[in-house]
Amino acid sequence: MIIIAIDPGYDRLGIAILQKEKNSKEKILFSECFITEREESFYKRLFALGKRIDDLIKKFEPKALVLEDLFFSRNTKTALKVSEARGVIVFQALNNNIPIFEYKPNQIKVAITGYGSAKKEDVFFMVKKLISLEGRKYIDDEIDAIAAGLTFFAHTNNFV
Repeated sequence: MIIIAIDPGYDRLGIAILQKEKNSKEKILFSECFITEREESFYKRLFALGKRIDDLIKKFEPKALVLEDLFFSRNTKTALKVSEARGVIVFQALNNNIPIFEYKPNQIKVAITGYGSAKKEDVFFMVKKLISLEGRKYIDDEIDAIAAGLTFFAHTNNFV
């Protein structure tokens, strides 16, 4: 089964395409940190990320979309813009008949590290242990998307 996992944002969007077959380990088919053009208007940035998600859905034909639930920080302006980005992502999934699975940040941390208050470094350390990463630099948004995808597989063994 192939899934698309996303760490949502409008400036930087973590994306991972993961595959898991019965009785085998998860593997990364594709991952990136998609960065929108800061010079563009917010709406053009939303359009760009929506197009990127749609292109990846068409290319990899995932059977599920996994989304990290929004963590509200003190910056409500940013939270609202990330919410709009999530809306575009959800639209693309539903427009392509893909079910959506959401996990809160602490659920992902528990699934990956066993500890709901783990730090980013702990998540990165464990992701490297759980799945084979290429010998390149990974941006934290990309690692968060991979972690969300691994969480999906940990929670939905019967879905595969």
